[in-house]
Amino acid sequence: QLQLVESGGGLVQPGGSLRLSCAASGFSLDDYDIGWFRQAPGKEREGVSCISNSAGITNYADSVKGRFTTSRDNAKNTVYLQMKSLKPEDTADYYCAVTDPGRCSVLVLQVLNAFSSWGQGTQVTVSS
Repeated sequence: QLQLVESGGGLVQPGGSLRLSCAASGFSLDDYDIGWFRQAPGKEREGVSCISNSAGITNYADSVKGRFTTSRDNAKNTVYLQMKSLKPEDTADYYCAVTDPGRCSVLVLQVLNAFSSWGQGTQVTVSS
């Protein structure tokens, strides 16, 4: 059974940094492209970034470009989301999910049903 578990969320001040982790069990993450998503209270879930399975090609939503970095460690079966220069509007629950290899793109990040095996999420709060 494919399972993803996110961790690393917490409370951080504006301008601060956090690193989220997405750990896989029951399958190998390097068989999939991985997406990061977030959902703020009262808002729809939105795509944040994705990373391809082999070449590690990354794509980002405009709202996080230059501040967030996605990486993967296939040996640890884990994908990371490094977040810097955090803003209050980054406050949300963050999720990871898988999609087929070769799909990672800004356009596919907008299609939630292209992704599956969603984790339970980790909460990020940016506040002073």
